[in-house]
Amino acid sequence: MMPSWPQLALALAVTVLVLHLAFIFWVLFGAAFTRRRPRLAFLHAICAVYGLVIEVAPWPCPLTLAENWFEVQAGRMPYNGPFLLHYLDATVYPNVQPIVLIVGAGIALLANAAVYYRRWRQWRAARSG
Repeated sequence: MMPSWPQLALALAVTVLVLHLAFIFWVLFGAAFTRRRPRLAFLHAICAVYGLVIEVAPWPCPLTLAENWFEVQAGRMPYNGPFLLHYLDATVYPNVQPIVLIVGAGIALLANAAVYYRRWRQWRAARSG
């Protein structure tokens, strides 16, 4: 028996939520998985910069928009505001200000950049002798 559209839309909303969380973890910890994989490191760097920009800029995240759309299609009331504020505020950081998330995103970006810088210095030292 085929699921009804509201059931399918809810399943798709959950799928987008899982993808959203995976993307956030990729942005935060991706440098740990890119050793000796320059193409993957390049992809991670692009994703990390995009993650910071989408957190700081006034634009909504496309994944948030998709999740909200599927929730509406499923007959549920979608949340308002950024993804991180909605989920982290509700579970981990009550009453967190958006600036805290922005600073946290900046720190995560700098930490990943430090990993890449250290690798680059090691690579450069190995090439020079």
